[in-house]
Amino acid sequence: MNQHVIVAGGGIGGLACALALARAGVRSVVLEQARAFAEVGAGLQLGPNAVRVLAEWGLMDNLLACAAFPAALRVRDAHDGRQLGQLRLGAMALARHGQHYATLHRADLHSLLLTAVQQRPEVQLRLGARLSRCEEDAASGVRVTLEGGDTLSAGALIGCDGLWSRVRAQMLGEQPVRATGHLAYRGLLRTTDVPPALRGNLVTAWLGPRLHVVHYPVKQGERFNLVAVVHGQLPSTDDPQAWTHAAHATDLRRALGPACEELMSMVNAVPDWTLWPLNDRPALRGPHEQAQGRVALLGDAAHPMRPYFAQGAAMAIEDAWTLGRLAQDPAAGDDWPARLALYAQTRWRRNARVQQLSQRNGVVFHASGLLRWGRNTAMALLGERLLDNTWLYEGPPEPRTSH
Repeated sequence: MNQHVIVAGGGIGGLACALALARAGVRSVVLEQARAFAEVGAGLQLGPNAVRVLAEWGLMDNLLACAAFPAALRVRDAHDGRQLGQLRLGAMALARHGQHYATLHRADLHSLLLTAVQQRPEVQLRLGARLSRCEEDAASGVRVTLEGGDTLSAGALIGCDGLWSRVRAQMLGEQPVRATGHLAYRGLLRTTDVPPALRGNLVTAWLGPRLHVVHYPVKQGERFNLVAVVHGQLPSTDDPQAWTHAAHATDLRRALGPACEELMSMVNAVPDWTLWPLNDRPALRGPHEQAQGRVALLGDAAHPMRPYFAQGAAMAIEDAWTLGRLAQDPAAGDDWPARLALYAQTRWRRNARVQQLSQRNGVVFHASGLLRWGRNTAMALLGERLLDNTWLYEGPPEPRTSH
């Protein structure tokens, strides 16, 4: 029987999965539906939990060459500009959690992982390959049929194919995604174009009723990434699965309402905007939603989350690390159904918790009235204790070795 693994999806999660398996000596073929590897989107944040994995994989020098490492997270009121709270990062994150807090462009993280994977003889990359269906024989393996009719067989199938995952639909049945009612405007600008008062090496989050704005440096501080999230819906004529949509700065400025002058100076400095509707799924309800038999889900295919906890990419990287550790551990069992069952048992509760906190943070970030007053009071009283997440940043947790 062919015991290599099929990885569906060549994004950040899929490449991380292939790399983790390769480090364990497991061969894989990565199926990417696009004709060329590329990563859309803008910036992302990687907490110490994800940076710890990249360091273990020998990628720290590569990360240092493309990321920024902010000194602090600063939370401000979007209307009057006052500071609501702060969390020290930089050297303090390293001291507290044993690893850095990084901000970088998605394309740079994807390129970093792609370069690492291309150096591994255990990994075959196949472009223009989109999964049509999969069939499982618990005794012998998984058979995947591609659009166009080609078939592949393997010991296991890992679905890393994102929010609209075809592997998920095969494993769990068709389940519609959930529209959040939030729109994300994304922009990238040169640091020299950032208003001088906002050029600091910081993650800055501006909170207002029914909106928030986050900006931080990327590309070693040469660029700033900015995302503004407001309430709204796409026109019904737009494709909800498209990553980018026409964005108009006048619409964003109208949605931001009476934002303070300092915030608006940052928004007005962005030369071009893209628009992305935010969708997710309910939090995982059990291990059966992350793996069944010889099929498993990783990253957004398993647990898409709202970006209000800055952990989407990190959870995919943690998933991949866990699979790699289990592939290295003889105690985890030699057969893929047992290994994937342990993977799901290890990951689902942590992933569900992050999904739930991401959703909760969206409510808190966009609060008005008494909830907004309570949020601001709590930040003033509790300070860093409210903003730090030791349980999260000290991960990923070691895989379980038994049910």
